[in-house]
Amino acid sequence: MICSMKELLFEAEAQNRAVGAFSVYSMETVKGVIAAAEQMDTPVILQIAESRFPYAPLELMAPMMVEAARKAQVKVAVHLDHGLHMETIRQALDYGFTSVMLDASKYPLPENIHMTQEVIRLAASYHAAVEAEIGCIGGNEGMGDVEISYTRPEEAERFVQETKVDALAVAIGNAHGNYREDPHLHFQILEEIHRRVQTPLVLHGGSGISFADFRKTMLRGMRKINIATANLNTLVSTSRETLSKNNHISYFDLSRQMTQQVCTCTKTHIYVFNGQGSLDHIKEEALC
Repeated sequence: MICSMKELLFEAEAQNRAVGAFSVYSMETVKGVIAAAEQMDTPVILQIAESRFPYAPLELMAPMMVEAARKAQVKVAVHLDHGLHMETIRQALDYGFTSVMLDASKYPLPENIHMTQEVIRLAASYHAAVEAEIGCIGGNEGMGDVEISYTRPEEAERFVQETKVDALAVAIGNAHGNYREDPHLHFQILEEIHRRVQTPLVLHGGSGISFADFRKTMLRGMRKINIATANLNTLVSTSRETLSKNNHISYFDLSRQMTQQVCTCTKTHIYVFNGQGSLDHIKEEALC
């Protein structure tokens, strides 16, 4: 059943866990994430980033994402991740997305605040939630390499006070894409942001962060954790392994296996984000 991201974040805060936000760029990823959510009986967020539209056009992906959310047996929010233009924000809202993000983090703080306020006014007419970003999250979101610029807690506090945004993505050493080395998250920065800001916090660049560190961020206010690369790597490795063993496999069998692997990877992350079970039996290296 389709729902607001704000509703899911409110529930996660009450239960001291995080909601998994899984980027989807194909039918297999959509089906795999929804199957995982239903099997784990846990709400999730389906999301797509504007920079990936050349590979997964919004006009094709949006109807599939919204319909999948509507028919799901659990709550599912549909989110535009890293929107780059106001027109894209409007298009996503027109398609029925229940939350949007305009990434204005590269602009000076006053301009970021102003642009976010515009998005909030627009989204309010659709009863949709809004995510924003303070600081620059490193890595590659399809727009070239970006250097990390850590979020300043005092700027996060000002940003939330002036915008009343529903969710805030912060930069604490996390990065998009494949990490070149093990990430080292700055928990002191996160703790200070969490002390100053009551708004649910968002961790971008989740793939590659240890499961133990996920749990640590959840204790410090992280309520939405983004996963993209882990599932994309799973799709590539599954295809490569399957074709190497049987180059006569049908498309339909390959698609089924890809969907199943995305489901398995997503279920593991949901288990971690739910925050209640032991991590001892989980092998992180098996995911990517």
